[in-house]
Amino acid sequence: MVRGKVELKRIENTTSRQVTFTKRRNGLLKKSCELSVLCDAEVAVIVFSQKGKLYEFSSSNMQETIERYREHVNMDRSYNPNTEVHNQKLKQEAAIIKREIEQLEASQRRFLGQDLVSCSLDELSELDSRLEHTLRTVRARKAQLFKEQIENLKAKERYLLEENSRLCQENTSLCQKPQ
Repeated sequence: MVRGKVELKRIENTTSRQVTFTKRRNGLLKKSCELSVLCDAEVAVIVFSQKGKLYEFSSSNMQETIERYREHVNMDRSYNPNTEVHNQKLKQEAAIIKREIEQLEASQRRFLGQDLVSCSLDELSELDSRLEHTLRTVRARKAQLFKEQIENLKAKERYLLEENSRLCQENTSLCQKPQ
């Protein structure tokens, strides 16, 4: 005969729930004892009923087992190999970033004309070409901004001339044409 699967949800009937708790608790404690005997394992099980009654099983001294568990948990928290590996990776990344920052700062100083004594002729030529390229880019952007500003000013001038013309037409007695 095959047992059917039991749907895991709270048993609503109080009597049925108490009977099921007693049977399953006894089964759990029996399995714990068997595991301890068969496998020579140190086993401790603590169960509290709904009303707060304590049921326990320990293959050795319960207090010693609990203390051993606490020491193990504290040791795991203080040394986690994943944390060590993660910290090591972070240190490596920090060293790489530090070197990149130093290189960028040295490059920036060279762009500003500092620390050029240590540069070779090839490095100075490369720096010269990069500066010229940067200067061309800056000048192109500057010219574009001037062109946009001139176009905006011309549009404003047209608008003001049109507004002036309109106002002159409205009140021709106040406006005299320049000669």
